[in-house]
Amino acid sequence: MLSTLELRNIIESSFLPQRCQCTQATDRSLTVRVFDHATHKVDYTLSGIRTEQLTSSRAISNLIAGMRTDLKRQGQLPKAVGEYL
Repeated sequence: MLSTLELRNIIESSFLPQRCQCTQATDRSLTVRVFDHATHKVDYTLSGIRTEQLTSSRAISNLIAGMRTDLKRQGQLPKAVGEYL
């Protein structure tokens, strides 16, 4: 199992060039916030991510893909970022 620091790095870097912040709550769950590139306001938040479920690269990829899908539905993810994944 990856450390929380490693998970945070993977998740946050997967949304570049947008700013993404991944924080851990006291119950060890993660909250991910993705910020608008121009306004720096929070565009998307997902809370309650259980780290014990992120035990494989597939699980992490599925989480990121789901968040990207949500962002695309909101029209916030730049097309160039999504096209290469």
